[in-house]
Amino acid sequence: MKFKLIIIFFLILSCAQNNYSSKTKTSYNSKGFAYIYNEIDFNEKNIKKKLDNNFLQVAHQKLRINSLIKITNPKTNDFIILKNSKKIKHPDFYKIIITKPVANLLNLKLELPFVEINEIKKNKSFIAKKTKIYQEEKKIYSNAPVETVKIDNISKIKKINTNAKKDKIYIVIAEFYSKNSALMLKNRINKELTNFDSKKLILKSEKANKIKLLSGPYNSINLMKNDYSKFKSFGFEELDISLNE
Repeated sequence: MKFKLIIIFFLILSCAQNNYSSKTKTSYNSKGFAYIYNEIDFNEKNIKKKLDNNFLQVAHQKLRINSLIKITNPKTNDFIILKNSKKIKHPDFYKIIITKPVANLLNLKLELPFVEINEIKKNKSFIAKKTKIYQEEKKIYSNAPVETVKIDNISKIKKINTNAKKDKIYIVIAEFYSKNSALMLKNRINKELTNFDSKKLILKSEKANKIKLLSGPYNSINLMKNDYSKFKSFGFEELDISLNE
């Protein structure tokens, strides 16, 4: 049975018991990995439209062109706000396509480009602050369009900690206010999702009685891609990613 039918079941359950947590939002919000644009992928037709790695550009496959998108590095709190340059279809595993200058300004790890995406409605007011860019970076981005609203902590020197613990990645499958509802979905996945290690499914309690159903931990993107694809095939339309739950 596809997950859409499961959702209908849980919505009915929520109406009766008022304990299901939905993710209704007024604007798009998601956490996951950014795809850092590579010219080779365009040439090999893995991506059908082209970006320019000399510019600060982003592309999202769902949001309208020129939509304002806030991209945050949750680990450093660096963020940037840019217009959606193009709508480019990309693998569902990734949340957004960004150029290398964007990745550099956000201080993203190339092997783990974890970001949070927020759509900013144009009728909302926000304060534009001066962008901080290194003198060397100005040479690279001298022709870049001025779409940046704010980037925090760009000029800070960060020490590399060679003893830092490796990040653990989790797939956020669903959130509930009822533990029973979370257990029902967990049991259904165990029963119907073939070739999946049920030991990876975790229930995590948070504030306000919110229960998360997670899959993990994974030590790298490649290790989690296979399970991510299984959940998508099972019927989940939108899956978030989290680090170090």
